Amino acid sequence: MKNEANQNSRSDYRAKRKKTNYILNGLIVLVLVLIMIVAYNIFVSDNDHASSTNHETSKTVQKERTTKKDSNKVPTTTKEKNSSNDSEKVKDDQEDQDTTTGTADDSQAVSTDGGSTANVIKTIENPSWKPVGTSQTGEHSPVYDTTSADWQEMISALSYATGIDQSNMSVYWLGRDKSTSNASVGTVYSKDKQQKYRVFIKWVDGEGWMPTKVEELAELER
Repeated sequence: MKNEANQNSRSDYRAKRKKTNYILNGLIVLVLVLIMIVAYNIFVSDNDHASSTNHETSKTVQKERTTKKDSNKVPTTTKEKNSSNDSEKVKDDQEDQDTTTGTADDSQAVSTDGGSTANVIKTIENPSWKPVGTSQTGEHSPVYDTTSADWQEMISALSYATGIDQSNMSVYWLGRDKSTSNASVGTVYSKDKQQKYRVFIKWVDGEGWMPTKVEELAELER
């Protein structure tokens, strides 16, 4: 009986020990699983953080590049815009004046020998002549100041009538034509003095100076 009791006791002890081992092994496995989960979460979190940091860094670099690129652009100032607008206006005004004056139709010119003095080789009149245009407004009276707008417009009319470019034209004399109201007469010549003319011009209200007669001269005179 005693041996049987001892055998039963040993059997119970082994069963309890075996059960304890199962529990310990289970706990060990559970701890390992928890460690793996925690390690995985840490790894994933670090990757997400690194990815987020890289993304933010990339955005910052891109923004800095964009800002630098924009800063390198030369802004168009109000002064430059006004200068550009003024240049366009001058260009348009010049084109309008060129269109107005243009070149007379020489086919309509009427030429006769002689003129108002013995020094005149021939006299030319052309019905196709037009006023050269004007920037002046209001009541007009001839102004013979070389810095005035009126003077410059008279020079344009003399150049238009004779066909001598202003850059190649010299003014010998320019003054009032006493025989006609609001009219002027000028003597001009080319710089090589091969062309010499006396030109009569009259004022047309709102339209400027218009040639009326050109005399070709043998020698320069008023």
